[in-house]
Amino acid sequence: MWDDAFPSFLIGLREGLEAGLIVSILVATLVRADARSRLPQVWTGVLAAIALALSFGAVLTFTAANLSATAQETFGGVLSVIAVAFVTAMVFWMRRSARTFAGEIKEKVTGALGMGAGVLMLTSFLAVGREGLETALFLWTTARAAGESSGPLTGAAIGLVLAAGLCWGLYRRVLRINLTKFFTATGVVLVVIAAGVLGYGLRDLQEGGVLPGLTAYAFDLSGSVDADSWYSTLIQGVFNLMPAMTWLQVVGYVGYLAVVLPLFVRGVRGVRSVRGERIKTTETGTQTQTEPAPTPAPEAVSSPRRRPVWVVPVAVVAVPAVVAGLVVAFARPKPASSETVAVSETECGKGFTAPDTGRQTFQMHNTGDKTAEVYLIDPATGAVYGEVEGLAPGTTRDLVATVAGGSYAWRCVPTGAKAVTSATVHVSGGGGTVRAVVPVSENDLAAPLKAYKVYVDQGLATLETQTRQLSADIAGNHLGKARADWLTAHRTYASLGAAYGTFEDFDQKINGRADGLAGGVADKDFAGFHRIEYGLWHGQSAGELKVPAQQLATAVVGLRKAFPTQDFDPGDLPLRAHEILENALQFELTGDTDEGSGTNLATVDSNLSGTRELLSVLKPLLTKESPTLLPTVDAAVARLQKLLDSAHHGGSWTPVEQLSQPDKARLDGATGQLLEDLAPVPDLLEIRKSA
Repeated sequence: MWDDAFPSFLIGLREGLEAGLIVSILVATLVRADARSRLPQVWTGVLAAIALALSFGAVLTFTAANLSATAQETFGGVLSVIAVAFVTAMVFWMRRSARTFAGEIKEKVTGALGMGAGVLMLTSFLAVGREGLETALFLWTTARAAGESSGPLTGAAIGLVLAAGLCWGLYRRVLRINLTKFFTATGVVLVVIAAGVLGYGLRDLQEGGVLPGLTAYAFDLSGSVDADSWYSTLIQGVFNLMPAMTWLQVVGYVGYLAVVLPLFVRGVRGVRSVRGERIKTTETGTQTQTEPAPTPAPEAVSSPRRRPVWVVPVAVVAVPAVVAGLVVAFARPKPASSETVAVSETECGKGFTAPDTGRQTFQMHNTGDKTAEVYLIDPATGAVYGEVEGLAPGTTRDLVATVAGGSYAWRCVPTGAKAVTSATVHVSGGGGTVRAVVPVSENDLAAPLKAYKVYVDQGLATLETQTRQLSADIAGNHLGKARADWLTAHRTYASLGAAYGTFEDFDQKINGRADGLAGGVADKDFAGFHRIEYGLWHGQSAGELKVPAQQLATAVVGLRKAFPTQDFDPGDLPLRAHEILENALQFELTGDTDEGSGTNLATVDSNLSGTRELLSVLKPLLTKESPTLLPTVDAAVARLQKLLDSAHHGGSWTPVEQLSQPDKARLDGATGQLLEDLAPVPDLLEIRKSA
């Protein structure tokens, strides 16, 4: 995507042109000094700098991939801030030096000619290496912000290729470019892009828990801005401006621009006014004054070669790669393949020794004769760091967990047997803070379940009254009133979504779909709300709808009587927090369940209401397990609610198929984001066996 590629394209073009000009000046100076034999030394330094930059990028990528999620956010945020600092320093340095840096490089080369080969090699290495490291850091940062690497890598590659072509043209004197104006213009754009990177980095630090204000939004335009539109993705990709930004992000973004941009512009004006100097173009297009060619340096007296000519180039290019490989090898968390941990009633935790800090992989081997669940826990609190469920006898599975300083033990829960806890091991050292999930028991969910069952029972009582009224409307041939009462009753049922799994066969009778039925909408087994909806909006008579309406009312009465005795697994509550809207996204927002009324968005609105009710009864547990989760979810709920409200006009709703493409994309995006925010709920409130 060009929106993700543009920042990297610009940094690749600018840094590539800067490094390329330096190389061009080095080569031109040596050629004019009749010292072509020293060119391999320049290219060796250049290749070494490129190898260093690539190795630096590889180390950054590996390091981030092996951190915990929280640590990744912190690591990325810190590097984003560092990248902003480097880019800022780079644009200011180039603003000051664009007029004279060619002469400075020539002076260094002239001095190096009279010294050993290593000095010239080091000169080219240092000159190009800085640009390479800056490019690698900024490219890694923009790729992380984009969430993918293909766009940024493509943009950077195009920028570097274009920069190489421009440098060749300048060297061959087929191009004339006012480089001062070029670096000034791109500097302004990079300052703006850097402000966005700073805002993104601050957000990462907030998500990593380093900075406060994660849920303190300065603005939230998610409900009115289509995040998937071309203009939105362009703004987000190029400037890292998001539809929702915290106060810290906004202050950082605006503050950076308010300070840096005026200083940069003021500095440009100052440079232009200094002595009114006129820029002249030489073969590299960068010189301000005509300088005499450097005195040719005498060629060194040839001497017998003590080593093959390829040794030094290969060595200086290979060293950064070797160093990067060693960093990766020694920084990689040691796999626990040599530490197989036994799981059974009698051997729980056998083979477990104090692991190193960091991300670890343990091989859990069931040595018993029963399928078991196993948890890595904090023995003092019972908090869970990692788990494996359904470990069959004789099998081995990996358990991956992040370890920090503290105490650890294994809890093995064989099926039908008592839980066994291993001996405690103590891990010394830091390793940061590792978040564990405090186990939730059926008893913990008892109070939320009781409260929710009261809500459902009251809803069913209301539904019984509403379906009786709907049946009476149809019996009296008041089909206009029946359409309004149908929607009211159907919305009531849609708000009880968390209990669908307990309604047994009643759900098919009350809200069954024609999908899968041999006769489709004409099938005799097609019943419930959607059967009546089809008839009311397809011109069927009251006589044709009388029996389906009576059957619906009878099914609701039966459900209300049966519900108090139906089995409602408390573990279903956390699952339904995610599944209600997952079904809405799959069926309602696709229009699959619309049988003519065009009220699918009203159903989604009721699904959202039911989700809110469910979250309210789970709030005490969720707040305890993850204090930052509910504020994030509440913000996502508000965004989706705002979009649904915009589709509600008096007593009517916009049909899904009549939504504009941007409106549909916004609805799908807001629902998808809410589902993503709700995804941790089942894991946080999963009932873990303790016996």
